[in-house]
Amino acid sequence: MTAPFARVWAQAVTGTSYVPMTRHELETMLGEFTTRLVDAIRSEPFSPEPAAEIGAELVAAHFTTPETLRRTVELIGRELADEVCAGRHSADLGAVLGDRVSAVQGALAGGYTRELRERTQLEQESILRALLAARRSTEDALRASDARFHAVFSQAGIGIGILDLDGAVTDANTALLVMLGHSMDELTGRAMTDLVHPDDRARVLAVTRELLAGRHDHFRLERRLVRADGEVLWAQLSATLVREEDGSPRFGVAMAEDVTDRHRLQSRLQHQALHDPLTQLPNRALFLDRLSRVFAGTTPRIGLCYLDLDGFKVINDSLGHDIGDQLLVAVARRLDACASGAFRLAARVGGDEFVILLEDCAGTDEVIALANAALKALSEPVRIAGHELGVTASIGIVECLVAGTSPAELMQAADITLYWAKTEGKGRWALYDAERNAREVARFTLSATMPAALEREEFFVEYQPLVRLDDSTTVGAEALVRWRHPELGRLGPDRFIELAEETGLIVSLGRWVLRQACRQATRWDAGFVSVNLAERQVRDPAVVEEVRAILDETGLCASRLQLELTESAVMGSDDEALETLCRLADLGVRIAIDDFGTGYSNLAYLRRLPVHALKMAGAFIDGLRAPTADQVDQSIVETLVSLAHTLGLTVTAEGVETEAQAALLRAMGCDAAQGYFFARPGTPEAVTTLLARRPHQPVR
Repeated sequence: MTAPFARVWAQAVTGTSYVPMTRHELETMLGEFTTRLVDAIRSEPFSPEPAAEIGAELVAAHFTTPETLRRTVELIGRELADEVCAGRHSADLGAVLGDRVSAVQGALAGGYTRELRERTQLEQESILRALLAARRSTEDALRASDARFHAVFSQAGIGIGILDLDGAVTDANTALLVMLGHSMDELTGRAMTDLVHPDDRARVLAVTRELLAGRHDHFRLERRLVRADGEVLWAQLSATLVREEDGSPRFGVAMAEDVTDRHRLQSRLQHQALHDPLTQLPNRALFLDRLSRVFAGTTPRIGLCYLDLDGFKVINDSLGHDIGDQLLVAVARRLDACASGAFRLAARVGGDEFVILLEDCAGTDEVIALANAALKALSEPVRIAGHELGVTASIGIVECLVAGTSPAELMQAADITLYWAKTEGKGRWALYDAERNAREVARFTLSATMPAALEREEFFVEYQPLVRLDDSTTVGAEALVRWRHPELGRLGPDRFIELAEETGLIVSLGRWVLRQACRQATRWDAGFVSVNLAERQVRDPAVVEEVRAILDETGLCASRLQLELTESAVMGSDDEALETLCRLADLGVRIAIDDFGTGYSNLAYLRRLPVHALKMAGAFIDGLRAPTADQVDQSIVETLVSLAHTLGLTVTAEGVETEAQAALLRAMGCDAAQGYFFARPGTPEAVTTLLARRPHQPVR
């Protein structure tokens, strides 16, 4: 990339300045500069300072015209930016590199103009020293010096004026008259400070008085002057005091260099660096700078709306980037109108991401009102190139005290809240809730630590007995996984099973539980072990072979293993999942439907499934509590038991907690039950004791 860019750069600047070097020497120098610019853009941490040094070195190499600078800056923005950003697939990373290129442009221009100004000022001061030396010469030398002085004075390209000790102009050269648009008669006798812009006049007047009073020998300022026609120009002003031989003030020499073009270039570059080139809204850099200023100031409260367009990628991909860009411009205008007023700022911080900042916020209601206004503004269709595009957005709202918060924390909260708005249906706003965030962080922390916890064997299995109702004999036990968390203590499955399913860890965790349960069941002289099988495990192509391998490894007879699946997983199975269930049943393993009655039961489909048992959900059993059983629940349970027996299935009731419930279930013909009435989940040894009891012996 370096050599091609250096050749284009050399071609662009050739002829703009007189440079005593060959084309090869020029390309070699610019190639080295290109390497340094690329390294600066990609450096971490980023600093544009190398670009400022390159700007100064260009002047040192005798590139001293505004045209050289203009072409160089344009070339960097057009050519080098594309090369550096090429291949960066991340929109956010591309935006960062683009901002860095803009910063490098500004730094190079600044270094160039500073070096050029210093060079010019050195020449000015050299001229001034020559003038002063000539004034102090002998009378004969004075006449010759005066001749040289007037030649330099009148022909200099920089405006020069002679001031008396009151600050009035006594003489001026042609360059100064042309710069200000005044004749000599109009300028003579007029206070130099009268020519300064009113907003800058106080400062210039103060330093001029200090100079002519003899308290300083020189000053240098960049301020605005006003021409005779009212046009404002920026000038580099410098003034020097000429003293008598005894050191008393004699007169002042003021010089003015028109730097309007440079100032405009710097202003344009600064605007480009801090504004989005497409929408002209403030960009991420300006927004973050404004945010930092708020947190460094005295503003008590702050509000933020973090907005993301819904479905923008679809529009961009289907209708083209040009339509997408026009849509972003239209959205930006509407949001900017919503943010009009003091202490508000709308900015584009990403591809289709915008923020609206409210300084000195009056409270949550004000930010919510602004979010609603933004949603309403975007609700009107946008007409672009014959298309009528509907736009919706999701907004994350954060309103808080500035004290005790940082910009990073504010943006993190806004990002989280925007995600909530997206997941809750889009086209709406969500308000940041610290308690909700804490819960989700806790869930994420558990999710992130689960794989390591499985490796460290923090999980363990408890067993809850399954009791035959007609004689109260323990016939088996359900394996229930627990987590012995090093910080949170003992965690039940309600705290982590859902997370395991979301992350996919349920497959490896379920495999581990199955192995532990089968290994334990071989230590029991009788009874079976029932193990839950998650839907993702059923859909795992390797599940049948894994069950077969675990049975072979542990030596457990397949008939002593029961696999429990949720009703929704079984009843909604496709052909592939149905085949898996059939293959598991072919191994000799029992299949049970867990929580039966809570899902969507297709009875015709149920007949096709290789199912051996139904486990009725505890919600139905709750209605059977004494003294008055719920007749509806009682009828439902009786119907389910009858249905299961008709299909040749056994029925186990879950959540039995009272003797009355057990008695009713026994009377209805229910085959087995489990629950706190019989035993809580416990150690394998407790199940061993229950399995050893003789039939008809009380369980409790």
